[in-house]
Amino acid sequence: MNPTPGTPTAGARPGPAVALGIVILCIEGYDLFILGAVGPSLLHHSDWDVTKSTLGLLGGITALGMPLGSIAAGWAGDRYGRRLPMVISLAWLSLAMLLSAVAADLAQFGATRFLTGMGIGALIPLVTAYVSEAADPSRHSLQVGTATTGLALGGIVTGVAGRLLLPEWDFRTLFLFGVFPLILIPVVWRLVPAALQDHPAEPLMESAPRAEPEQPGNRLRELLGPRYRRSTLLFWAATFAGLVIVYGASTWLPTLMVDSGYDLSSSLEFSISFNVGAVIGTLGAALVADRGLLKISTIVSFLLAAVAMVTLSTPQPRPLLLAASALAGFGALGTQALVNIYVAHAHPARLRGTALGFSLGVGRLGAIVGPSYVAAVTVLIPSSKAGFYAFVAPALLGALLTGLLRAGHRTPAAAPADAPAPAEPPLAH
Repeated sequence: MNPTPGTPTAGARPGPAVALGIVILCIEGYDLFILGAVGPSLLHHSDWDVTKSTLGLLGGITALGMPLGSIAAGWAGDRYGRRLPMVISLAWLSLAMLLSAVAADLAQFGATRFLTGMGIGALIPLVTAYVSEAADPSRHSLQVGTATTGLALGGIVTGVAGRLLLPEWDFRTLFLFGVFPLILIPVVWRLVPAALQDHPAEPLMESAPRAEPEQPGNRLRELLGPRYRRSTLLFWAATFAGLVIVYGASTWLPTLMVDSGYDLSSSLEFSISFNVGAVIGTLGAALVADRGLLKISTIVSFLLAAVAMVTLSTPQPRPLLLAASALAGFGALGTQALVNIYVAHAHPARLRGTALGFSLGVGRLGAIVGPSYVAAVTVLIPSSKAGFYAFVAPALLGALLTGLLRAGHRTPAAAPADAPAPAEPPLAH
């Protein structure tokens, strides 16, 4: 039988793996939310003639590179181990951010955002798979969820930096933080195992030809075969819905708040609240998930995203609006973290990176659609509430798709080593 999620990978320990995952995804989260933080400044840039539609296009261009990064890195992580692809992805992301900082015009800036998207897309499946394999079985969801809070922490850093530096400083200054991924490369090289290693008690099945897993097409065919097809397609669709919310909100939340009558500094406070809610909510949901309730936790978080966005669209006291923004953060970033954990639970180590890569790669179409979708709604419907209501449909869709996932009778971590392989991977959480 293949290794189960939560079975520690040889050479990787949970504590350092979680800490490293937080730091890497914090850098990624910073870059994920930076376009939203600089959005109001871009709209007022005197030389670049940026409109709301242009801002949505920039978000879409960033997301366009993400499927390429996710699919390539997910396969490479299963083929070559997590370390080398992770190092290459960090170097790529750093270079792209620094190029954004020196972009001379809108065309160059858009090109660097595409390259940045490839780096962002690559790191999430690699980090999720690495931490999943190092995690303790009884705390798998909590430890992977803790690592993914780095995305929200990065968003908080972006919000703080934006409030301190904008609009007085040139918005491109915020991209100079791209030097930090380079600092992490020696740490990754030291901590991450050189090759993917299965638990000694659970070797790969000897009956499969050794060369087969090395081909990405073979892994994809297995994911779309009878055993995994249903869950694979549902995971792809749920990730699409979740990433419409994540990338739509990360690009548009500050601007939507400005349109609702708040000044720039206030809108950034909402963005910070959004990410604080994502951190706290993800940790709480992961604790619940480790008690056998990953599926219901994911459904509820999708629904909370819809409730939060409706609340944000209405005139409420400031404390309630900040609380609703925090709830929206959990419903967006927290939900996608839970979906990623779900994918990791449902697949053995030899397929985990590929499954995460394709789930995020195909789902990244939602990241591409999200910013432009919200931009189109705000242009077509002349109401300050329209942008918030645009998030309700994907949130309800995500809850429905998650509900259609089959539930097994035990968690993957609890399955006995000699149990026969089921027709469909167990999804008891």
